[in-house]
Amino acid sequence: MTISATATPPSLDRQMARSLALEAGFTEASLLALPAEDVESTDARFRDFIYTGYHGQMQYLARRNEHGHLVRGRVDRPFPWAQSVLLCMASYHGDAPHSIDPAPQDRGWIARYAWTARRDSDSGLRPSDYHKILLKRLRQVESTLKQHYGDFESRAFVDTGPLLERAAARAAGLGWVGKNTCLIHPTHGSWTFLAALVMELPASVESPLVIPDRCGSCTRCLDACPTGALIAPYQMDATRCIAYLTIEHRDAIDPALSAGMGRQVFGCDICQDVCPWNRKAPIARDEALQCREELVNPSLEWLAAMDESRFETLFNGSPIRRTGFWSMRRNVAIAMGNSGLAQFIPWLEHQADSPSATAAFRHAAQWALRRLRSRNKPA
Repeated sequence: MTISATATPPSLDRQMARSLALEAGFTEASLLALPAEDVESTDARFRDFIYTGYHGQMQYLARRNEHGHLVRGRVDRPFPWAQSVLLCMASYHGDAPHSIDPAPQDRGWIARYAWTARRDSDSGLRPSDYHKILLKRLRQVESTLKQHYGDFESRAFVDTGPLLERAAARAAGLGWVGKNTCLIHPTHGSWTFLAALVMELPASVESPLVIPDRCGSCTRCLDACPTGALIAPYQMDATRCIAYLTIEHRDAIDPALSAGMGRQVFGCDICQDVCPWNRKAPIARDEALQCREELVNPSLEWLAAMDESRFETLFNGSPIRRTGFWSMRRNVAIAMGNSGLAQFIPWLEHQADSPSATAAFRHAAQWALRRLRSRNKPA
């Protein structure tokens, strides 16, 4: 039974919603009343992003409704009953090196958000997927609200729903969207996950808590992006982003971008590593989102030695599994090519023409071989 259209529906207080989210384990939270004040401008920016093709192979972003409108552009398109959204934030800032810190040449980089693990009483740390961890917390908040207000329509999402989470979080007062297109919280920086609970409940919100843009004249993120994905302040061409290339892109990678990928084998942290707002962000103490130390600066040789069975065993329950075995192998080959180390040539030679490999992997291995051979010619 949903809230009656004829009765005066109860209103959800922002402070109550935030308190419930913090009790469930989130770092911060805020309530957004719908429609948001910037709904039209957000829709227009998203439409431009899709029309220019900057979403690449992420076709789910371009899904349209029966009227031909982009579903994600406005919350009321997929959820016409929605009157509020609870935006929840969870910090994953670990006490560990950054991708831009000095590291041995034979080491790769896995994005910080994918290091997560939880403590298992029997076997120590086990991989944890933040999607499942945060969804469970959202469900706890949702259940408590329904006990208090009665049944109402709702949907809980962690990166999986037709919702522009960063735009909604900005409108809810959880930060501003920086020049690197990441949401930046003034205390916790950008090392945060977002989760959203879309609700039929109206929100008792006196005024928006919008935090003004504090990027100022800083352009560190734009200057540091090695593939030129940040084409202008606040604008990203995802088809050039290393995170997109290593995770979402399944085909061969353009050689013009491969050199810029450096040692990244899953995701990329560079534009966040250089951001001044992350320098003083507190270390997260979330027991379900701890750091798997073996994933910090992982050995390329270790990653290359995995067969598909071992890959599944190590990364089952981890965000890393999303990239798939052969895409990870492709990324490792590119990182080897960028290492400059001749020690990787035999492995690449053995793998470059493997009949069981994907075309994308063979393309990457052959590119890496050419690069290493040119760098290691006899004097």
